[in-house]
Amino acid sequence: MQSLARLSPEIRQYLIVTGNYWAFTLTDGALRMLVVLHFHELGYSPLEIALLFLFYEFFGVVTNLLGGWLGAHLGLNRTMNTGLLMQVLALAMLLVPTGLLTVPWVMAAQALSGIAKDLNKMSAKSAIKLLVPREAQGTLYHWIAVLTGSKNALKGAGFFLGGSLLALLGFRTTVASMAVGLAVVWLLSVLVLKGELGKARQKPKFSQLLSRSGPINYLSAARLCLFGARDVWFVVALPVYLSLTLGWDHWQVGSFLALWVIGYGIVQSLAPLLTGKRHGKLPDGSSAFAWAAPLMTVPAMIALSLSMDWHPTLVLLPGLLLFGVLFAINSSLHSYLIVSYAREDGVSLDVGFYYMANAMGRLLGTVLSGWLFQVSGLAACLWVSALLIAAAAIISLRLPKRISGPEAT
Repeated sequence: MQSLARLSPEIRQYLIVTGNYWAFTLTDGALRMLVVLHFHELGYSPLEIALLFLFYEFFGVVTNLLGGWLGAHLGLNRTMNTGLLMQVLALAMLLVPTGLLTVPWVMAAQALSGIAKDLNKMSAKSAIKLLVPREAQGTLYHWIAVLTGSKNALKGAGFFLGGSLLALLGFRTTVASMAVGLAVVWLLSVLVLKGELGKARQKPKFSQLLSRSGPINYLSAARLCLFGARDVWFVVALPVYLSLTLGWDHWQVGSFLALWVIGYGIVQSLAPLLTGKRHGKLPDGSSAFAWAAPLMTVPAMIALSLSMDWHPTLVLLPGLLLFGVLFAINSSLHSYLIVSYAREDGVSLDVGFYYMANAMGRLLGTVLSGWLFQVSGLAACLWVSALLIAAAAIISLRLPKRISGPEAT
């Protein structure tokens, strides 16, 4: 604590925000893997497993829309701490006896977790905008990339943790351990996070929830398609395919998905270097299109190979690794653009609207993942993924080609 106190206020707040985000993300990734594998083991169908996450994604849409308004009124510290506490409660709901873990009960717990996750994410991403000087856009891009990349690396670690602990300790013991650990993080955050962070000077009206900015609306639409394209195969179809078709054990499924997401997070952190920051170049609308176009071809090629009955392991695993690299760059680039486009006063409104679209994409992808896999298999999920990425690329053509004004300096 003494070392933390010697740092500048901005760096100290950044570290606290990032630490909260990391801790939350670790439990969120572990919980996702626990639910998928545990309920698949109990005999739930892919579509039923997808429905368990329906409220998680639906309430993510609602939370991002309302959470930005709440953040502007109450401050980002309160929305972040509320998210941490709600995740503790969501974990506690899953500690009931197995006979009480019905579909409606788990859906309710996942709804609470979805609200918690998006309150936490919106708060963290919005806070970075306020802790970086307006003229330091290169620094903003770097910090956003580090926050986003490290979060996804830890989400991958959470997948590994969830799959491994499910095999070693069982469902209830693992969930209880995560609930206790996150409760400690929540208590520390309440004590040390700055009280006024993120409060808007002019309180936005409820009618201002929907964005009136063209660039933010187009970027949000592209984000919806991008994350729908990922989750249409990643959320349910891929874990069940690896377990059911390839015969992988829980720890193997968890380990592969963990390594995929960890690698994805590392690439996100490196995205500023890969997109030209070392040469003084910052992303714009043309960058969003240029990186989405090659991403579209990857799921299409994997789907074509699976349809032709090529060896699934030799085709699927390298293809998904390439998809992860390209998707990570696209995601990090989008995350920078939204924070750059957002207004400083009431930043959480713009960021919340954008992540509402992100959550709508996840909701769409989650439902399609279970349904398409059940009726047509993994190849169908990948074809739809390619179409959604194509839509994201086309929408990106409407984004500004160069950030103007002081934001570009």
